[in-house]
Amino acid sequence: MNDCIFCKIGRGETQTAVVYEDELVIAFDDISPQAPVHTLIVPRAHYEGPGDGLPSDLMSALCAAIPIVAEAKGVAGSGYRVIINVGHDARQSVPHMHIHILGGKAMSHGMVNFAS
Repeated sequence: MNDCIFCKIGRGETQTAVVYEDELVIAFDDISPQAPVHTLIVPRAHYEGPGDGLPSDLMSALCAAIPIVAEAKGVAGSGYRVIINVGHDARQSVPHMHIHILGGKAMSHGMVNFAS
């Protein structure tokens, strides 16, 4: 999608501080962080969510990036939360598959109250 902000970031058309990248995924900090560490891992290709026919190599790349990002952001040892919001009711505000990595503080057991 040409107007998708995450596609633009993945193509290098929008500047952002990159935390991690490879040929399939890119990770960068959320512009509206909900925790001291709030980083997104995004496929470079456009997929709206995990039910959108993600190739297995892309899902593997997304999952492989999680511990790399956690280490880079300094939360691998203390712990972090991994979230994928899918659809409107889950408050997925950008219709492009992305994984949230949240950490840097003790989290509550309740529902996470944020959109992105």
